[in-house]
Amino acid sequence: MKNILKIAGVIFFLVTSQSCKKWVDYSPHDDFQVTDLDYLKSESDYRTMVISCYSPLQWLNQAVPIGDIASDNSVTGGESASDVLGLQQIDDFTHSPNNDYLTEIWKSAYEGINRVNYLTQFKDKNPAGTTISFTGKDALYGEIYFLRAYYYWTLVRFFGDVPLFVDRRLTLADSKTLTRTAAVDVYKQIEADLNSAIGVLPTAPYQPGRVTKYAAQALLGKVLIYQNKFDAAATMLENVIAGPFTLVPEFGDIFLQSGENGPESVFEIQYSNLSPYYNWGGATRGQGNYAVQQCGIRGLNGSSPYAAGWSTNLPSADLAKAYQAGDQRKDVTVLDIEAYKAAHPEYGITYQVAPYKNTGLYNQKYLPRKGETSGQLELNYLNNYRTIRFAEVLLLAAEAYNRSSTPNDAKAQTYLNRVRQRAFKDNQHNITLTGSALTNAIWNERRLELAMEGDRFFDLVRTGKAASVLPKFQANKHELFPIPQQEVEISGLKQNPNY
Repeated sequence: MKNILKIAGVIFFLVTSQSCKKWVDYSPHDDFQVTDLDYLKSESDYRTMVISCYSPLQWLNQAVPIGDIASDNSVTGGESASDVLGLQQIDDFTHSPNNDYLTEIWKSAYEGINRVNYLTQFKDKNPAGTTISFTGKDALYGEIYFLRAYYYWTLVRFFGDVPLFVDRRLTLADSKTLTRTAAVDVYKQIEADLNSAIGVLPTAPYQPGRVTKYAAQALLGKVLIYQNKFDAAATMLENVIAGPFTLVPEFGDIFLQSGENGPESVFEIQYSNLSPYYNWGGATRGQGNYAVQQCGIRGLNGSSPYAAGWSTNLPSADLAKAYQAGDQRKDVTVLDIEAYKAAHPEYGITYQVAPYKNTGLYNQKYLPRKGETSGQLELNYLNNYRTIRFAEVLLLAAEAYNRSSTPNDAKAQTYLNRVRQRAFKDNQHNITLTGSALTNAIWNERRLELAMEGDRFFDLVRTGKAASVLPKFQANKHELFPIPQQEVEISGLKQNPNY
């Protein structure tokens, strides 16, 4: 799938104007154009266009650091208070509707939705009115239903009520007609898309990184938990638990290049270092994982396996202290550079201390490593995001059983303790709590297991703990991020409260 996704940088995607409909190459290096009628004429066209529907997943890479920077897990760091200003503002809860990072998430998600909608619009007949039938077409559409659900899921978590459209792609003429749809109805569409995907997707990917039935079931289980539909979530997640997934014995192996798309992976966003296209004007729009460069150690030199970066998204001291002694996840998640330097004098490590909000700690899970990028090094890291891991499925199921209408705390403990037994390599740290105490233990375990993977802020919000945990968080405001100002001005969308 990584090599397949390389194609997505040079395929055609639809752009619109009020006077014409045309295709243009996403890459700025080519400028020839074809019309709607020249495309979707064959099975190959459909399959290639589906690949393009995956591409905006890569562009959403800042959603992961934001999910930790906005929480107690990490700080922005960087060279100064004005470095990566949009992330600094999110860290300090001073962000406004003019935040470039949030605007890019909005744009990328809706670009993905528009691409999916183009394919659903022409599922039965192509733009010329011809039916294109081929084996596997239904399963192919299962992939794009999942992708549309994922894009809307991203939007509703960040922004709450958002414009919802599924029947066709938007044109510029539609912009002033858009209104925000209630989050509950957006969730209904997400559920509908995921159920449609589950009905047709295979259980095993025919290429690494392709969406499977299990990925759709896992995402649906998570979506249901966000809506407090715990009974339905438990039933859905059991399908994944009964599937082929296992916990990797060594926690750290998950995040190595050799661990990508492994037995614990339910769904990963694929990145590649093969792209010939780099664009500093759109740093997140390539096929490499830009966020890896961000969290690297500034000015790092020496013979260690790590490469230098920009010292942003630094784990907090609070996160480091949250791990118990013997929990192998701490050293995999948090790299104490001075301790590492002292333990490995043979590497001759030197580095520049991050001068702003320095914690001395670095994001080990996605720390850049030598040899994993090429071309324009900073923009082209190949590291996948481990978007849904089997460990999270177990923790989601534990929460669902614990909070269901008829709680099953024994099963919740079993799933929670499977994760803890891997973390501690023993049974001596098993949890025997019940009721609300067990609920809090499960939420705490999510923090420890999924730290620096982009979930912490959203977990604090959905569980009602954000205001008590985050000192600068304002209730009735910061539960959601602001709608980008240009959408308010151009489309007349109502802004979120208190922005």
